[in-house]
Amino acid sequence: MTTQAKSPSVPPSPDRYDQIDPRVEALVNDLIGQVADKWTMLLIEVLHDHGEQRFTRIFEKMPGISQKMLTQTLRQMERNGLVHRTVHPVVPPHVDYRLTELGASLGEAFCGVWTWAEDHLQDIDAARLRFDEARAR
Repeated sequence: MTTQAKSPSVPPSPDRYDQIDPRVEALVNDLIGQVADKWTMLLIEVLHDHGEQRFTRIFEKMPGISQKMLTQTLRQMERNGLVHRTVHPVVPPHVDYRLTELGASLGEAFCGVWTWAEDHLQDIDAARLRFDEARAR
């Protein structure tokens, strides 16, 4: 399935905030709180890099996450349409997770953050060093 390419979204200038659809604003605020956490981003990366995975395989590829947090993150992502959950009717139950097209597009949107971080790593390190040195005096 192909999707029509969209131009990059740029937040409106302050003098145009009164023209923002309140539903869009509410959705952005809601999604930022739900998807901009480290587990969601790492989960998107795991599913992007490894394709459809069982819960246990995802858990193995995400050191530091608890089973409870992984379950909560997967449920929230499924609710938001970012992950598709497939239950296979076998004993014991076999459940697979994969990114939806929507989830993959969110991953693409966040790739810009990775690129920005890579481009500005030395600048951030230098700023942190200056800040820490000034605080130590």
